[in-house]
Amino acid sequence: MTMESLPQFEEVNIQKYLEVIQRRWLPLVGIFSIAVTLGCLYAFSLKPSYKAEGSLMIKTNRSSSLTGVSEDIGRLEALNLNDNPLETQVRVIGSNPVIGKTINSLQLKDSKGKLLSIPDLAMQLKIEGIKGTDVVQISYKGSDRGLAAKIVNEVIKSYIDLNIKANQEEARTAKEVLVTEVPKAEDIVTRAESKLRVFKEQNKIVVLEQEATAAVDTISKLGNQLSEAQAQLNNVTGRLEQLSKEAQVNPQQGVLASELSQAPGVQTVLTQLQETESKLAVERTRFSPEHPIIIDLQAKVVALQSLLKERTGQVAGTAQVTQASLQVGQLRQSLIADITRAQADRIGLKRQIDTLSQQQAAYIKRANNLPKLEQKQRELERKLQAAQTTYETLLKKRQEIDIAENQKIPNARVISLALVPEKAEGPRKTLFIVGGGAVGLFLGVIVAFSLDLIDRSVKTVKEAKEVLKYTVLGVIPAQGKNGKAHSSIGGIDRPIPKIIGRDIPYFPLGNAYQILQVNLKFLCSDKPLKSIVITSSVAKEGKSDVSANLAVTMAQAGRRVLLVDADMRHPIQHHIWGLNNTVGLSNVIVGQVSLDAVVQEVMPNLEVLTSGVLPPNPVALLDSQRMATLISNFCRDYDLVIFDTPPLSGIADAAVLSTLTDGILLVVRPGVVDLNSANAAKEFLNQSGQKVLGIVINGVNIKNESNNYLPESKKRQIEQDLVSSSLTKFTKER
Repeated sequence: MTMESLPQFEEVNIQKYLEVIQRRWLPLVGIFSIAVTLGCLYAFSLKPSYKAEGSLMIKTNRSSSLTGVSEDIGRLEALNLNDNPLETQVRVIGSNPVIGKTINSLQLKDSKGKLLSIPDLAMQLKIEGIKGTDVVQISYKGSDRGLAAKIVNEVIKSYIDLNIKANQEEARTAKEVLVTEVPKAEDIVTRAESKLRVFKEQNKIVVLEQEATAAVDTISKLGNQLSEAQAQLNNVTGRLEQLSKEAQVNPQQGVLASELSQAPGVQTVLTQLQETESKLAVERTRFSPEHPIIIDLQAKVVALQSLLKERTGQVAGTAQVTQASLQVGQLRQSLIADITRAQADRIGLKRQIDTLSQQQAAYIKRANNLPKLEQKQRELERKLQAAQTTYETLLKKRQEIDIAENQKIPNARVISLALVPEKAEGPRKTLFIVGGGAVGLFLGVIVAFSLDLIDRSVKTVKEAKEVLKYTVLGVIPAQGKNGKAHSSIGGIDRPIPKIIGRDIPYFPLGNAYQILQVNLKFLCSDKPLKSIVITSSVAKEGKSDVSANLAVTMAQAGRRVLLVDADMRHPIQHHIWGLNNTVGLSNVIVGQVSLDAVVQEVMPNLEVLTSGVLPPNPVALLDSQRMATLISNFCRDYDLVIFDTPPLSGIADAAVLSTLTDGILLVVRPGVVDLNSANAAKEFLNQSGQKVLGIVINGVNIKNESNNYLPESKKRQIEQDLVSSSLTKFTKER
């Protein structure tokens, strides 16, 4: 990548901005002063304020855990994992209910005697959570130190009261829901138990796992029993008669007692029933009949009795079986078991030959249906267990809510109450004053740059060069306050120009005109200038001032100079020199008077020809053959002829006269001529083919210029020429 291919960035010209501020310092200073004044007035009008502070620690109400109650009630939780519940409580403290309760408690009133509005108090309260902690800081600023502390403390008290009330209301609402839901849950448990019981009764189920195992064994044995049944029939019959005599029971009762004693489900339920009844008897000595434990044990006894009845019914059928009959001694139980087996064998052997095949098929069908029955039973048991769990949970929650409803512990703890402040805090008057100054400076800079953008005038020497693009022959500094004051004459809307050495000191204007003189000499080193026309783009640029002082400088350099006031519209040279203007150039052109009669010497080597009577058409006189002859005679009799002409804006006098002279010297005054007028003058001079010697920039404030208008080498050359010219003049005079 080459240097030419690199992007070009415009350099920020800080000096240019400083020049704008220098030019527009007056409005900038004015706005700055107004802003500072307003800031001071506002700062000193503020009354001293006092700041009271109090703090709270936000915490979850954990008192319920001390009583074994769940902590759900009163717990503070964030909406999201990254959120802080402290922020929520900050909002709650500053909410309308807390602020309104504070206003009503303290009877806070405004200046009109009415109760203070909630927004007005909220604006003066500052509530913020301290990062990294669970602490909320509450502060209030006011003119009354005692009231400030009371307001902060009342806000803390109101928040805690409302928080306690909210927690109790939450518990009360939850209790209302549970009062409705507990009976429903109990009803669901009852229905689930009923469905499970009906299912077992309909399908004659006691223990499905054992029944499945027994069915498989029975099916495998049925085949072997077919061949043995007939041979054992007689033997079993004799044995049954003998056993019946020994046990003193008939075969039917023996079979029933044996089945009941050998049924594991019946004995298990019987054992559980006896244990539950014992426990119920013990608990009745400790609790009242309405206590949940008593109610639960009673329900369990009823359920076990029902289950025992159901299971004994599955074994005994419709036969009446008492609880005492279920307990059989070991010896008798053995005899009864033998009778049962013998009776079963006898009956079975009689019919086994014909029905054994049917029994085998029935067992197979039952075994195939057992998985479905087991699945249905488990489903009903799961529903029952879920219903029981829900019911127990609701009962526990209701106990917890009863405790929480009576608690008066908030979710916040007071760390420190507000104390009455001893010292006033603020207002920070310096801050308002400095802020007013900063705002004023900012607005002043904006106004200064805005005015500079709106102003279309040529403001600096650099801009004059860039717009006109002519050689700068001289830069005349603005006149200071030294010397005589500007004089004016009635009917003239401008001050009378001053002459250096006569009205104003020689320095620094004299040096500037010396440089202008030398530059004019350098323009035509082979042929000296004999006549020049001095004009400007618009009025009030100081062309007459430059004409008069340049003529004085030339005369002081030893050249014989004629200053001609060719401005026959607004002449002023006769006022500068204090001459009579009854006759002058216009009279000479028309031949009314001779040239010698009107030319007047004002100082050594300098003579002035005033404009004379103002003609109706000055252009016609200046463009005449008589004027050409006069200029020729002027150039013959004088070393230099300077014509002071009207501005170029809409007037052709200077252009007409410049065709008869060596060229035009254009005067430019920054701040007076605008860009449009300067461009129009330049375009007019170029189109009319005028010979422009250069420009003289008049009334320049050197302090506002970013750099010197002449290079150092040029200035040194001018100084050397001035010294050489002075020595030559001194030698000639000697």
